[in-house]
Amino acid sequence: MDSLELIVVVAAAVLLMGWLSRRTGLSEPLLLLATGCLVGLTPSFSSFALSPDVVLFLFLPALLYWEALTSSVREIRNNFRSIALQSTGLVLATAVAVAVVAHALGYGWPIAFVLGAVLAPTDAAAVAKAMPRRILTVLRTESLLNDGTALVLLAVTIDVVTDEHPFSWSGTAVAFVASYAGGILIGAAVALLIIPVRRRLPEPLLHSVLSVATPFLAYLPAELLHVSGVLAVVVCGLVSAWFGPRVIGSEARIQAVAFWEVASYLLNGALFVLVGIQLPATVRALTSVSLLQATIAALAVSVAVLGTRLLWFYSVPYLVRLLDRRPQQRDRRITAPQRLPLAWAGMRGAISLAAALTVPATTAEGRVVGQRDAVVFITAVVIVVTLTFLGPTLPAMVRRARFPSDEDKSAELTLARCRLSSAALDAMPALAARFGVAEEDTSRMVQDIEDRTAPAPGSAHRRESVRRLQLALLQVKRDALTDLRDSGRIDDIVLRSVQEVLDVEEIRLGRP
Repeated sequence: MDSLELIVVVAAAVLLMGWLSRRTGLSEPLLLLATGCLVGLTPSFSSFALSPDVVLFLFLPALLYWEALTSSVREIRNNFRSIALQSTGLVLATAVAVAVVAHALGYGWPIAFVLGAVLAPTDAAAVAKAMPRRILTVLRTESLLNDGTALVLLAVTIDVVTDEHPFSWSGTAVAFVASYAGGILIGAAVALLIIPVRRRLPEPLLHSVLSVATPFLAYLPAELLHVSGVLAVVVCGLVSAWFGPRVIGSEARIQAVAFWEVASYLLNGALFVLVGIQLPATVRALTSVSLLQATIAALAVSVAVLGTRLLWFYSVPYLVRLLDRRPQQRDRRITAPQRLPLAWAGMRGAISLAAALTVPATTAEGRVVGQRDAVVFITAVVIVVTLTFLGPTLPAMVRRARFPSDEDKSAELTLARCRLSSAALDAMPALAARFGVAEEDTSRMVQDIEDRTAPAPGSAHRRESVRRLQLALLQVKRDALTDLRDSGRIDDIVLRSVQEVLDVEEIRLGRP
């Protein structure tokens, strides 16, 4: 098997299974996983080994960056407590629960905690999209940040397993704090350094190239300094999303969004296929325990993973309620049925398998790490179980929750459109005078804004002056839109929705 053959097979699988999912309504991640498994059974791919470096250093930064760019900074800020608890406390609780179950089944404590760290992070790729933006933001941001927590915990547990460093609570706490603080600082610094570069880039194509390079520019120095590359990419993406409307032009933004939408879809799909291809080899590599024993352990660990998440969402939020009775917090509470989709969205994905594959085969003294093959096998089975059981049933859980319609989003969209029209009308007289636009053309444009009718054509000179006025009004609207976002009256999701319309209009006006 060569690399070109793998690329063609993976791309074809993503294309065909995406089409089949839309035709049949079946879970796309599950179809991709099953297809990959069938491919892995063929002789050409029987020796395939998924490289953890490819997942952690190529796929992960790109996917994290796009998720961060399309997140709502305001919703993250408003729900930071919940996100922080889930991305740290729930990760640790899951790791402990898995370790306890694995130890009860005969695994040593060090390797049991390695397994717990591997299975702690969730995968947002399979999460249903038909949720209120607040719930979806919490789940997506949890998935962004819990990768960082789990990978730091994994590094600590691997050091214990390989006898490189003894475990200590103080050392672990320092490692967590240093990793988080370092990742945040590096991510923010990279984003802020890129802003003046973007202001000086002359072509949209170069903006797109910089957009592709940005997640790796944040991830690489963080990894070299042994701090959280995950947090560095996430923070870099959030800061870039905040300043982006002011430093990126419409054409560059449309190009970048189109690229990232295709790239993220392809990368996510490819990961599910690659995990599926790896499954047969994972079964064949199992030698430390019998297949039956490992399967029983995997099913028990799956129950621990799912049970811990359910228990968390139906205990910790209620404890928090007892401590925080502020009116603004009471207004944000959700019902028990509405909490179920959050608890149900606990799918595991390729990041867990890549993390399992990073566990070294030998210790620092050259001794074989026992039961490493079982860790990889159990991780693969848990991924399959969660995707098979949780993924297809999550949409039904969302429907049963009966979330209210997101009226706030509709109200914010209306507010943004009204404010933009008002800002344009207020600026119209001064701008019309600056560009020498005739009064009749100005009146027609006012009518266009109010009635959304197309302005009538005139002479070439009149058309050019009107075009320049329209472009200037678009900039007025952009400034008004960004001011609404900065003041917290609309969030980034609404900003991007309206901004997309303005970008298309600007490109239309910019054509000769």
